[in-house]
Amino acid sequence: MHIIDTSSSVTEILCQLISIPSVNPMGRNLTGEIYLEEKMSDWLVKFFQSIGADYERIEVAPGRANVIARYESASSDLTLLIDAHQDTVPVDGMTIPAFEPAVKNGKVTGRGACDVKGGMAAALFAFRRLVQEKPAGAANVILSCTCDEEATTIGICDLVKYWQEPTGRSRIIQAAPDGAIIIEPTELDVVVAHRGVTRFRLNVAGRACHSSEPTQGVNAIYRMARVISILEQYANKLGASIQPHPLCGEATMSVGRITGGISVNIVPDHCSIEVDRRLIPGENTKEFLQDVFNDISSKIDFDIEFEEPWIDYPALGNHNNKWMADRLLECIETIDGKHQAVGVSYCTHASPVSATGIPAIVFGPGSISQAHTKDEYIEIDQLEKAAEIYYQFCINPPSKQ
Repeated sequence: MHIIDTSSSVTEILCQLISIPSVNPMGRNLTGEIYLEEKMSDWLVKFFQSIGADYERIEVAPGRANVIARYESASSDLTLLIDAHQDTVPVDGMTIPAFEPAVKNGKVTGRGACDVKGGMAAALFAFRRLVQEKPAGAANVILSCTCDEEATTIGICDLVKYWQEPTGRSRIIQAAPDGAIIIEPTELDVVVAHRGVTRFRLNVAGRACHSSEPTQGVNAIYRMARVISILEQYANKLGASIQPHPLCGEATMSVGRITGGISVNIVPDHCSIEVDRRLIPGENTKEFLQDVFNDISSKIDFDIEFEEPWIDYPALGNHNNKWMADRLLECIETIDGKHQAVGVSYCTHASPVSATGIPAIVFGPGSISQAHTKDEYIEIDQLEKAAEIYYQFCINPPSKQ
């Protein structure tokens, strides 16, 4: 049983979070106590109850919920959303105890320490201060703890509907926030732009027959090999055909998975591949898909099926978030010296949030190089500074744009 202590330090909060497994099965048919976010959501509910915060738990899928809390200011009409995801990647291959946090040599270790329970702990610590101290001039703050970020992102996709389609699904979020901070490990820099991501599947059909007479069939894997070669050539030209973004770099594409056939002694009648395309600000998914379809179709003599993307997030641009980034950088400087507004190559929850027109930035403690690693850790110094920065940003918010 996890007992909530309302005087816990940010490090103690993090240790509690790490000790509660919330592993995303990542599409695999895995069950057991360590999977999904239900126990994590239970703890968050108890935490918000313990500090007397207004909160709600909204089920998104069985065993998966968004837990949201709100601090209502008495003196501000600015509303900030701070979002952290509850889930972690799997623990396969870890060389340290995944759910037994250790505090040693200025670090906290365990799955999720860096991505992103460290940032969540810092935000929870800051939010608790808001509720308990009720400082004058603070913004209205919504703290969302969303589910399933690491795989299909159903949590954040559900969350943005609360203000896009206000049907009463959420009592706490009935109107769009003015700005959002997405928590990810940024080493206390402020990410103002990042690449988007589109993931889609391509299918090719063949005709099955016995492998002893392969000429009597049509090998779908051979056909797909031709498609993959075309995609490789297409990907290699992206850097020259699309102007790189000054903060996010080049657009990229890669084939990450292939499946086909049912047995080695049967000529396969089907083959599928999964493609990951990273988009830079200004790119359009529909235009890209049409372009790559045209390119493949002009070079093959058989049909190919493009499935609708199961993930399609636009890039985060820096066209409307400067007012937030500048104020956050001022808060950071008072606590940890000068930091930078930067762009990164990976994608975050800022994509679906900003796609609704909400200015969004990404900020948190820890290094992305430690995310998903076999010995994941976060430095306590950054953890404690992040908690103070979140608090200072909330009580000294930027002017509403």
